Amino acid sequence: MATHEPVAAHRAASAEGISLHTQLYDGRKASHRLHVLVVGCGMGGLAAAHCLGQAGHKVTLFESAAAIGEVGAGIQVTPNVSRLLRRWGVGDALESVAVRPDAIVLRKYDTGERVAYTSWADMERRYGSPYYHIHRADLHKLLFDLAVPYMDLRLKSSVVAVDPDAPSVTLATGEVVHGDLIVGADGIKSTIQRVVLGHTNPAEPTGDAVYRAIIPSHLLLKDPELKGFIDIPEMTGWMGPGRHIMAYNIRAKKEFNIVLAHPDDGSVESWTAEGSADKMRADFADFEPRSALLTSIRKLLSFVNSTLKWRLMDRQPLKKWIHPSYKVILLGDACHPMLPYRAQGAAMAIEDAAVLGNLLSRLQHPAQLRGLLQAYEDLRLPRTAETQRQSRLNQKIFHLPDGPEQEARDAQMRAAMEIELKLLRGEGGEATLEGSPNQWADRKKNEAQFAYDADAEAERWWREVGERSLGGADKFESVLSKL
Repeated sequence: MATHEPVAAHRAASAEGISLHTQLYDGRKASHRLHVLVVGCGMGGLAAAHCLGQAGHKVTLFESAAAIGEVGAGIQVTPNVSRLLRRWGVGDALESVAVRPDAIVLRKYDTGERVAYTSWADMERRYGSPYYHIHRADLHKLLFDLAVPYMDLRLKSSVVAVDPDAPSVTLATGEVVHGDLIVGADGIKSTIQRVVLGHTNPAEPTGDAVYRAIIPSHLLLKDPELKGFIDIPEMTGWMGPGRHIMAYNIRAKKEFNIVLAHPDDGSVESWTAEGSADKMRADFADFEPRSALLTSIRKLLSFVNSTLKWRLMDRQPLKKWIHPSYKVILLGDACHPMLPYRAQGAAMAIEDAAVLGNLLSRLQHPAQLRGLLQAYEDLRLPRTAETQRQSRLNQKIFHLPDGPEQEARDAQMRAAMEIELKLLRGEGGEATLEGSPNQWADRKKNEAQFAYDADAEAERWWREVGERSLGGADKFESVLSKL
């Protein structure tokens, strides 16, 4: 199986030294310092290393790869994540290398008719932080730069066994490394998950696979028919029976990212597996050019020389993220892998890291660790499970076969679009559009998803629960007596 090599980050995707001059948690550091062993150098692992380091803990991060890098694909940084990244000091870098989309537009696959429109121009006003589109390698590099001052990075270090009671990890070389807490951020095929659960959470085929490709924007700018995709940076989707396309700008509009979901035909669950560009074009041949927009699709796909192909597997929410020893926990895709239809996979992992770091910045005594880790699971598991549910729902909504259900979906989306456009023209008041099949039009869902502040949730828990049950030296004997 051919695989793609990691892609270099853009030169503007730099946060070197920034985290040394940024204080989190109002400068609060844990007076009881842990040695945390983080397994996995993806988005979640790096965010965890940064947040735990900022909280005053020692971090060793283990990565099986020989070098750090990411695949060539775009990713969405929604307001619930961009607020954290800005708080962490990389707001200027985001503005330099990412793109703020104006809106999301959904179209019919066979006519190109616009059936849904939601403006994203007011994301910062409405939810307190912007919505961005960015290259995965650029976001990974920013997180890496933030984490570097706080971690001892061990490359070519595959974890093959874990002693959850010590706790310790055993590497493929036979080396045993001891610590105080193990954080499994080792992705969808997590070794640490098996330790926590005693088994692997089974994967369920979704029936879908995804092609991913990036097109240089200058190719679109040369064509009057395609130029608008760059000039007006909307996220454009085409919905069809059993498949859909999403496309948007990244890297300061220098590159155009395209994602094509289609029925799986025997691909593998891998971010780096290479697909056939010719097969991709054949798979979307039924997106017939009955309008100029659909001719645009043909043109866009003609620019693709190589593509990544990723089989989409679903997993149900876990019942627990913490080993009974309370010395091994899970984070990110290791405990809540997301389907891409809601664009929240990296977001949930980064939120996990923020909550964990904030909680553990309050650690004053070993007896508090159990309660703080339980708070991490209690705060995060319900939110990630609901986000997984919303992602599954979008698969169904986007892929309806032609017929009565699809027509009803389109009618509901058009109705929501008309309300949205009237609001943009200053006609009428606010509307929640609750229950719209365009989930980005549903203001109630957006408020829950995008206005979420991971640090504020951790601080709220401490005020309402933690300070009373765990805070202060006078609580230690009480806590110990319950262990």
